[in-house]
Amino acid sequence: MLFLWKNPVSRTGKKEIIMTNIPYNPHSTQAEEFINHQEILDSLTYADSHKEDKAYCLSLVEKAAQMQGLTHREAATLLSCEAPEVTEAIYDLARKIKDKIYGQRIVLFAPLYLSNYCVNGCVYCPYHAKNKHIARKKLSQQEIIREVTALQDMGHKRLALEAGEDPVNNPIEYILECIRTIYSIKHKNGAIRRVNVNIAATTVENYRKLKEAGIGTYILFQETYHKENYEKLHPQGPKHDYAYHTEAMDRAMTGGIDDVGVGVLFGLNMYRYDFVGLLMHKEHLEANFGVGPHTISVPRIRPADDISVQSFPDAIDDQLFKKIVAILRITVPYTGIIVSTRESAATRKAVLDVGVSQISGGSRTSVGGYAEEGEEEDSSQFEVNDNRTLDQVINWLLSDGYIPSFCTACYRAGRTGDRFMALAKTGEISNCCQPNALLTLREYLDDYASPDTRAKALDAIQKELEHIPSAVVRATCEGYLEKIDQGERDFRF
Repeated sequence: MLFLWKNPVSRTGKKEIIMTNIPYNPHSTQAEEFINHQEILDSLTYADSHKEDKAYCLSLVEKAAQMQGLTHREAATLLSCEAPEVTEAIYDLARKIKDKIYGQRIVLFAPLYLSNYCVNGCVYCPYHAKNKHIARKKLSQQEIIREVTALQDMGHKRLALEAGEDPVNNPIEYILECIRTIYSIKHKNGAIRRVNVNIAATTVENYRKLKEAGIGTYILFQETYHKENYEKLHPQGPKHDYAYHTEAMDRAMTGGIDDVGVGVLFGLNMYRYDFVGLLMHKEHLEANFGVGPHTISVPRIRPADDISVQSFPDAIDDQLFKKIVAILRITVPYTGIIVSTRESAATRKAVLDVGVSQISGGSRTSVGGYAEEGEEEDSSQFEVNDNRTLDQVINWLLSDGYIPSFCTACYRAGRTGDRFMALAKTGEISNCCQPNALLTLREYLDDYASPDTRAKALDAIQKELEHIPSAVVRATCEGYLEKIDQGERDFRF
């Protein structure tokens, strides 16, 4: 399958040799080969030619029930199929797969914005370099201490660090210093046990430094896999280089980072194109590293300072969003699917039901938003659509039958990369995750919960204990729970 890229430009600004006859090759290290334009177009054509075949589409759902996933073409076909019975079959299977691997556990985290200084020109982000009226901020280490203390006092154990790309204001040394500071803060019974990092594409050497600093998952959104549109959406700055950005996960995994997180910003581009590109990226990582993405995020374009959603006509509605999440769950059954406070409570409820396994709670998207009395909207990256406190989110999850989890045990026990995936693909990870979720929830109850949340959670913990199949694990878990109630912390399986 062949495609001609027009006038590619390297990271140095020099024109590359125009290449013809670019093949599709998931094993390649070249972005234009493993995310091949013509293969995506051919896949969409295939999907359109098979979407009316209900028997075939239902057979794909049956195939997915084996929990070995689907190809990008098969997933594209299900996305294109509009038959109600097929859609309901997808939803039903998504629920079953999620329950098999993750049970009713929902992992909670919070973003922490370190700096909104940025040299890029991304047209969908208020941090773009030409925005002269947004308040530019960069947290000092003392300010980070205040932010993290506030997050610990909420009950958070897991953070996702965010920073604009700016080699002067946000060099890798600054990010590393921030990570060291965050891990060092122990306020009352609080502690941040996992720091995930969402920063710009960088070098293998810098990824090694991040690994040595003890990060959990390295997260980088592609935004869109359509090369021409990508370059238009990123008209200036280092992020303009499509290949360098798209190949970042290869460099991260080469640098020793086991867990990587991918995603596209739905609404920027043709959603079907990006959906297929996302799955091709997953297939590429599996082909070259034996392990796909640890997480997949599904953000949608949101209003922000200097950004209007009306500028992006490809926005997707709630029903389509739910369908995308469900197909991702059955196509990549082992991955954690993340939805943030970009989405409303109602939308989050709908997608939790069909595949989402991680959510943020009590989030602030401004730099310094947690320790300050009031969030300064002019420093926010996007509008938050779910403004509930963390305790309110936990209470809501409990009311809907979920088990909120602050577990970070796999990361700290070395169950990452292919070791985690081997357990996740078989569903065996639940033998660790189920009791670990209960332990971290009990920590939250004793240290931070409101009386109503505490009462609901104690009841949920007692019921969930009965579902632990191993008598030995159940007895051990009960013993740990008693010790937590006596003041001890950080037990894990």
